[in-house]
Amino acid sequence: MTEPTEPSTSSSLARDPGTVIHPRREPFEHGLLPIPRLIFSDPAQTLIPLKQKLLQLSSNQRVDSVAISDSLQISIEHARLVLDTLASILHSDSEPLTAAKFGEIDSVGVDVHDLVLFLYIQSYKRLLPRTHKDSAAIADVWPSTSAFDGYLSALSPLQLVRSNSRRFMPSQADEEAHQLSYLQKHLANIMSLLAEPVEGEGEESLVLTMDRFEHLGFLFQFGDKGLEGNSFSQCSPFFANSDPDMPAVPVPAAQVHDWLLQNIVATLEYISERTSSKENGPSSASDQDVAMTDASTVSVKVSTSNRGASFIEGISKSSYTKNASDIKGSSVKVLNCHESAIYILAPLRYATVYGCSDATIVLGAVGKAVRVEHCERVHVIVAAKRICIANCRECIFFLGVNQQPLMLGDNHKLQVAPYNTFYSQLEEHMNEVGIVPTVNRWDEPLALGMVDPHDSLSHPAGVSDVQAESATQVDPDQFTSFVIPSWLGGDSTGSAQGNPFTLPDAYKASQHKNHKNLGEIRQLIREASLEESRKRELSSALHVYFKDWLYASGNIRQLYCLQGD
Repeated sequence: MTEPTEPSTSSSLARDPGTVIHPRREPFEHGLLPIPRLIFSDPAQTLIPLKQKLLQLSSNQRVDSVAISDSLQISIEHARLVLDTLASILHSDSEPLTAAKFGEIDSVGVDVHDLVLFLYIQSYKRLLPRTHKDSAAIADVWPSTSAFDGYLSALSPLQLVRSNSRRFMPSQADEEAHQLSYLQKHLANIMSLLAEPVEGEGEESLVLTMDRFEHLGFLFQFGDKGLEGNSFSQCSPFFANSDPDMPAVPVPAAQVHDWLLQNIVATLEYISERTSSKENGPSSASDQDVAMTDASTVSVKVSTSNRGASFIEGISKSSYTKNASDIKGSSVKVLNCHESAIYILAPLRYATVYGCSDATIVLGAVGKAVRVEHCERVHVIVAAKRICIANCRECIFFLGVNQQPLMLGDNHKLQVAPYNTFYSQLEEHMNEVGIVPTVNRWDEPLALGMVDPHDSLSHPAGVSDVQAESATQVDPDQFTSFVIPSWLGGDSTGSAQGNPFTLPDAYKASQHKNHKNLGEIRQLIREASLEESRKRELSSALHVYFKDWLYASGNIRQLYCLQGD
């Protein structure tokens, strides 16, 4: 046994960012699935025997979708979803499941200890979305009433609540404190899932080997930038100087528990102090509410957090672009943006779009996961491994995705279509983050529960059994390519012919027909012998119809990029 390690003092932890413990956001933001059989009222009591059962089934401590399906009594489709989700949120790039190529995830399987930690946090409840501190300041940019709102009397109580309360994502500091408090409360149970008894000494003397300790990196990270190539164990005083050629001595689980607990308490104090100072100082786009007004009268709030995420927040009636050189970190959050065109032409690991309306949002290549939530009348164009869509209305998603799009919660009138754009570095970015262009499952949406058991809202009886509304496919005759302006990196020919995803035949035929019809109309106009007055009338009519189409289709927002600063 090693001698007890004296933990660092609270004050030093609270002042040195490199030693501050953080919850890993990815499991909480992208890893929660509304599948009832994954959520246990007493997870520790259920998961310890489940872990033992799974370990007995496996010779290498890894299990595939069949074992997950049998042990949890879920469908094979949901078991594969569990594996895909884990592959997108695990903490180590060297973990075999994370490194698995497309089509190999099931054969590689997941480590049993990562699986039980994943199942444990399915009991987590998110913070309630908040209303804006200054509702009057945002009255002009919140979406106008949808025609859909005319039927509120026919909506369920859940829908009525959502329609009457505009939602804003909790601040990053509040979310982090909430996640840490959850981990603090459940730390003893989490440790019990990873610890093992010393041979011959019984259950009272539980220890953690270095390998088991490493799995804590699924839930925690130290410092602002995470592991950065270091294992989680190397960030601890227990295994930091271990000889890689010699097996490290296991550490008493109680000692690790106390050390983690003290670090969590110190960080919660650190967050509280930081939040208090910000309340008395200048606001931050990532931590404070944004009082949004017209973009022509106020500077857009854009920031990069020290946790590696870029925030684009409060853009209204404007165009905004970020290229790969502008992105610091590996994730982007687009929050509360309205009537705008937003281009994020970069390789990313994660992306979140939250609380946006009447906007077109182009996300470059997202190698882990995209989440779109609480959006109305938004067009999202993205190439990604996976996408989750929750509580959205009247949105259209143009997708190049390797996994089935997930539909969760209270969705209405959503449409999906194949990917429809191109920019010069798209294929390079897709290659970098591991998106396979030959596989596009845009037309296979998977609808889960209408009620998200991970939110903190109360729900009407019986609603939890209702399946979420899925999405319909955009009619091929209504499908158009989206042209990114050439000065933003789009195709200089003004087309999207470089699209790396193959269009389905029906959409390809429709595009061909539209191009042919356009050519014939141009030819007729050129050949028509019209007097000058008739030419002006024709030009005026075409202008009116084009303007009507711009507004009706939402494409008017693309013209914001032509505005001067």
